[in-house]
Amino acid sequence: MDWKTIGIGAIVNAVLTIILSWIFLPLFFLGPIAGGFITSYLSKGFEDYDEMDEKDGAVVGTMSGIIGGILIGLLLIMGLGNMEAITGLISTGIGLIVTAYIIIQLSVIVSLILGLIGGVIGVMVKK
Repeated sequence: MDWKTIGIGAIVNAVLTIILSWIFLPLFFLGPIAGGFITSYLSKGFEDYDEMDEKDGAVVGTMSGIIGGILIGLLLIMGLGNMEAITGLISTGIGLIVTAYIIIQLSVIVSLILGLIGGVIGVMVKK
């Protein structure tokens, strides 16, 4: 795997998601899709062969989504995101640690799925 492109895709994922959540919260899903797309579009191939198919795009998009989701969760907990809108969706009666845990888990799951979709789209466009 090309970890440099996965890292670039994860950073694009996190930054674009945070910026789009500031602008208009429902646009946040474009960040993970763009991160997965960039990762799979820039990836060369794997050890045994030079071409990438949809499964390979899904793998690198998922890796980018997982790392990007963790970055998004950490940025939200540090206060760099639209935290009021997100914590308003989650019950405010629970503790801060539980809220942070839920935010990280949700951001990783959503980013993983959308990164996978972006990775498959990136391979299709590349072909």
